[in-house]
Amino acid sequence: MPLLRMRVTGSEDAVRAIGNLLVSIDGIEHVEEVADLMPHMDDADSSSAGLSDLIGGADSHEIEIDAPSLSAARRVRDAVESLAYDLNVFVEFEGEDE
Repeated sequence: MPLLRMRVTGSEDAVRAIGNLLVSIDGIEHVEEVADLMPHMDDADSSSAGLSDLIGGADSHEIEIDAPSLSAARRVRDAVESLAYDLNVFVEFEGEDE
């Protein structure tokens, strides 16, 4: 059973829409937003200090999906990429099993 992990950078509404899409795909029974345990601190000496994503910009969300097969995992990826494009959000897949 492939386990897909993705990071979605966008609004709460966009993440909710992607979650709704995921649970509507045949064969997908487990979709979970997992907590990001790594603190994202703005270090004053950092080259990223003061960037907009650190000051109330788009949020990052980690989502795990259990797919019953590789073909279902591909359907998930294709559907999420298409919706992410329509919603103008960034999606990054981790640990792909293809």
